[in-house]
Amino acid sequence: QERLVESGGGLVQAGGSLRLSCAASPRLSNSKIMAWHRQAPGKQRELVASITAGGTTQYADSVRGRFTISKNRVGSTLYLQMNSLKPEDTAVYYCNSFLGVNAVWGQGTQVTVSS
Repeated sequence: QERLVESGGGLVQAGGSLRLSCAASPRLSNSKIMAWHRQAPGKQRELVASITAGGTTQYADSVRGRFTISKNRVGSTLYLQMNSLKPEDTAVYYCNSFLGVNAVWGQGTQVTVSS
């Protein structure tokens, strides 16, 4: 079964760091693009960062310069390094990939940043 499994969330003080991981099954790890999204309470899910199979990255303005998206060498694990965290980064973070045109989502991991 194709799946994405996130880990690494938790509670951190403002200014701290966390690294999220997303383990992807083989077909999902070969997707042309993978991404991290987040959803805060009462808000719509938003794109945080994406990375193509060729390694091209894009970031939301709110996280550029603080977050880094990457993959391991074989592409089976997606990472999100989050530095200089702010309370407004508090959300459930979701890993996203594609099977053809169908989006696949992980179960999400909670990130809470205290002030």
